[in-house]
Amino acid sequence: MIAVLDAPSNLGLRPPREGHEPGVRRLARALRGHDIVGRLRAGDAGRVDPPPYVFGPDHDTGYLNGPGLADYTERLAARVGEVLDRGEFPMVLGGDCGILLGPMLALRRRGAYGLAHLDGHDDYSPRRDPSAAAGRLTAGGSALGLVTGHGPAALTDVEGLRPYVAEEHVAHIGVQREPEDFELFDLDAFEASRVRRFPIEYIREHGAGAAAEGARAHLEAAPIEGFWIHLDADILDKSVMPAVDSPNPDGLSFEELASVLRTLVASPRAVGMHIAIYDPELDPDGTAGAALTDTVAAAFS
Repeated sequence: MIAVLDAPSNLGLRPPREGHEPGVRRLARALRGHDIVGRLRAGDAGRVDPPPYVFGPDHDTGYLNGPGLADYTERLAARVGEVLDRGEFPMVLGGDCGILLGPMLALRRRGAYGLAHLDGHDDYSPRRDPSAAAGRLTAGGSALGLVTGHGPAALTDVEGLRPYVAEEHVAHIGVQREPEDFELFDLDAFEASRVRRFPIEYIREHGAGAAAEGARAHLEAAPIEGFWIHLDADILDKSVMPAVDSPNPDGLSFEELASVLRTLVASPRAVGMHIAIYDPELDPDGTAGAALTDTVAAAFS
């Protein structure tokens, strides 16, 4: 049985403008408004509220909202763990991508697990000049790096469990590069990592279905007990999903995403999933949110 758990955290994103919190905190409420619980024939696992958003830098961790993220990671991990202990499939409604830390910590407490990372960005490559963002690095933009052990111990080494997932147990689908990425980030770090990669170029040549099959085969062959699915809505093309903080100029269609999700959730090794980054404030008529709900529901039908 699927159990829907709300994780409305925006702690891992910068303010879109001065004094304004990122709107992804309303993702869960919006998708519930499109009846995602009913569409999935799911149970309701409730909600884990984040601590207050702090606008200033945190120099101890280097990450915006670092202390709040550390607290939230452990509380979310505990609730995801409760759902897993009941033998249910957690469907976590975010939130920004920083919520990935909670589920991966929950799984790491149980053993070795993998990750299917569906995202238009790699969320791994470090900044070329970290001092330019001193105290304001974002967990939303570096979630994959954090769960694979790269970052401050307060976020990456809870209970001495670093890394929460080994790089070789990650399959990444959908990354594409924009010109500014080469200036801001050390992209060679991601290319040199042990993460199995299916970038947008692979998808355009071989198809989304082939990428999903390759990712599933990689994860099912790994010496792990199962895998989590991370869905960042910015894997979708901006023509169909403009309601994200960094719209994707060369992303997937909803049909392609449905194909990828259907393949992954059909695996007996898939143990849970979350949805992140969709911002209802950027979708005033709800069209993109409704289509996202349709796509996720179709993958489980």
